[in-house]
Amino acid sequence: MEASTTARGAIVIGASSGIGEALAHELAADGYEVGLAARRTERLKTVGEALPTNAYVATMDVTDTEDARAGFDELLEAMPPVDVVVLNAGFGTGNADMEWPPERETVDVNVRGFTALATAALNHFESRGPTASDHDGHLVGVSSVASHFGNPSAPAYNASKAFVSTYLEGLRHRNSTRDTEVTITTVEPGYVDTKMLLADDPFWVSSPETAASQIARAIRKRRAHVYVTQRWRLVAWLFELLPESVIRRVIT
Repeated sequence: MEASTTARGAIVIGASSGIGEALAHELAADGYEVGLAARRTERLKTVGEALPTNAYVATMDVTDTEDARAGFDELLEAMPPVDVVVLNAGFGTGNADMEWPPERETVDVNVRGFTALATAALNHFESRGPTASDHDGHLVGVSSVASHFGNPSAPAYNASKAFVSTYLEGLRHRNSTRDTEVTITTVEPGYVDTKMLLADDPFWVSSPETAASQIARAIRKRRAHVYVTQRWRLVAWLFELLPESVIRRVIT
């Protein structure tokens, strides 16, 4: 599929289901041609066929960082100018027995894969010439409210999301010293009704569509940080204030 010469593009990594799929619809509704990346090629094609704008598909396993970066570059070449990159790919599972494979996969996806693609996106935004838009690009990283506390049954997941939030904060500090105007948004969802929901008795659960709608609004407004839904700001604030001994009684 050839890219339009006047269209603008957005890439969603982790677009085959859940928040990523719903966000692809939101971005397409805003007029973006959308690049879809994940491991499930046929599922991505199905998602793309349902969008009102052109869709571009790249099969990508973010644990293979060099291949993922190559796939990202292929999307950039095939699409119209890409102004938005959303890093939504993530992995998490309960692992109270501390088995190594789940911990390793969590770190490979949420830390190594995330960093490989975050740097690829920034390299793209900072190296391209002047664009028709009034800013140089927008990098969106999906972290979690889980980044604010340690999880006894899924420690690697919460720790990896703390990495994502802190890494994006560091990129914003870095961006303030540079000439390029790249917007960097941290998204911290609470419970969302997806296959990765790790709670036995969750509360304040939002649908992927609600989460995607709020993320799309944050993209339009170029927000630096957003909780999804906003009520989770209170939970994050409490975890920052409460002593560890109190948090332990709450979560164990």
